[in-house]
Amino acid sequence: MRYTASEKREIMKLVEQSSLPISQTLKRLDINKSTFYNWLGRYHSGGEEALSDKRPKPSRVWNKLPEAKQIAVVNLALSEPELSPRELAVKYTDEQAYFISESTVYRLLKAQDLITSPAYILMQASDKFQQPTTRVNQMWQTDFTYLKVIGWGWYYLSTVLDDYSRFIVAWRLCTTMSAQDVSDTLDDALEFTGLDQIHVKHKPRLLSDNGPSYVASELKAYLDTRDMSHTRGRPYHPMTQGKIERWHRSMKNQILLEHYYLPGDLERRIGKFVEYYNHERYHESLDNLTPADVFYGRGQQILNKREKIKIQTMALRKQMHYRNPLQHNLMS
Repeated sequence: MRYTASEKREIMKLVEQSSLPISQTLKRLDINKSTFYNWLGRYHSGGEEALSDKRPKPSRVWNKLPEAKQIAVVNLALSEPELSPRELAVKYTDEQAYFISESTVYRLLKAQDLITSPAYILMQASDKFQQPTTRVNQMWQTDFTYLKVIGWGWYYLSTVLDDYSRFIVAWRLCTTMSAQDVSDTLDDALEFTGLDQIHVKHKPRLLSDNGPSYVASELKAYLDTRDMSHTRGRPYHPMTQGKIERWHRSMKNQILLEHYYLPGDLERRIGKFVEYYNHERYHESLDNLTPADVFYGRGQQILNKREKIKIQTMALRKQMHYRNPLQHNLMS
């Protein structure tokens, strides 16, 4: 079996990224260890060009996506047009246990003229705090944003977001932006996580801007009684709270597509989007996991499963291509 230089490099990357021992990964890919290490030595000495064989490259690509799978991906894109190629690739891999890359999805949709310019551009903001968090409930970001209910005026959404997982821990739709509104939202967050009942060494650290409700003495007293520390971002430097700013922009891009005439209607729509954001929306910065996957500690298990699916899919494609090319063409 012969591979092109790019195919060899792709296999090398897959082996390098695998959590399995090299021998087990190579066995699943049906690659001889001596062959693999020969590729590795040639790559380190001469780069990807050194991986090319002198013989003509195969006329057919071993890892081409079968036509039935291509149709299934396009159908998924048509049924869920709000998903990006990245999100479609992850969703298809998770639901069908068959790996497909983001670039493949993009090429398929491009060929079908299904790639359009985005209706909006997400605000770019810093994703990293000066001292990045390393676990769930280590730091919570909080902020207000405003939304209008026709005939009722402006309402203010108070949110508590877990910095490590981006999980929306609690939210409230308020008529003011007072320190009491902040503390009420924090009460909801503490109750949701159980941190109001159990004793922990360190309560979540609160990160906010310098708005009046966050510098108020009432909030300081509240945080002191709950043994919570408070960090405020530098004035005129909103990127400190990049994650909650991104949450606001993502939420408004969907919520503001409709008009609301009753506060209850707006509240229900926000609740529906929070459920989607926490449990369904794949975040690129979280290795294409959902906030809930990270918050509840199942992220690594999902990543390991995806890696196994990828290895199995590539091995299956190669097996179908080389062992029975005629049947593979018929199935394609």
